[in-house]
Amino acid sequence: MIRKKFTEEQIITVLKEAEAGAKISELCRKHGVSDATYYKWKAKYAGLSISELKRLKTLEDENRRLKQIVADQALDNWALKELLAKNF
Repeated sequence: MIRKKFTEEQIITVLKEAEAGAKISELCRKHGVSDATYYKWKAKYAGLSISELKRLKTLEDENRRLKQIVADQALDNWALKELLAKNF
């Protein structure tokens, strides 16, 4: 079975179609996904618009970058403490 990769925008479009009243089984058949995949998407992306999703992605990227900065600073701090402990 070929696995299709849908973008978040496409997933939200499918969910909006379902909210508009389309039958889920027909919608899944039309887009080539299983019912389980639809419900996973619904659990993850329910209520999001495309603009909110883009904002969420940018916030997640910024959060990842900030966590990396904190980890680097903690490592530097640990190295300095080790260096100072050896000198005294």
